[in-house]
Amino acid sequence: MIFDGGRVVDYLGTHQHLAVDLRLRAEDDGSLLLTTHDQRFYEGLVGFRFPMRFSGTAVLRESWDQAAEVYGVHLEVSNSTFGFLFGYEGWFTCDFVPVTDAPLELKPFRHERRV
Repeated sequence: MIFDGGRVVDYLGTHQHLAVDLRLRAEDDGSLLLTTHDQRFYEGLVGFRFPMRFSGTAVLRESWDQAAEVYGVHLEVSNSTFGFLFGYEGWFTCDFVPVTDAPLELKPFRHERRV
């Protein structure tokens, strides 16, 4: 995931062939709402905007439960033609490990200018 030209782009797939624009918004309750939008496919010299009628739109909400000290997550993926495709919800915890030997800048494996 990178911040590029005023937008957040996530590269998906084992070879990061799919570039997906993300919109992030902090909600009034403190949760983070992430929605997917334009999708582009790239392989070598081939690149095209992926038609949304063949793909899904994801809506992901992440939140922090102060009382339980866990992160909550709720995801729904739907398609304009077929409706709900799949989703999940649950909770997770994580450890924040200090990193002292990482490069100053980390980029996805296939980062390149894709507009």
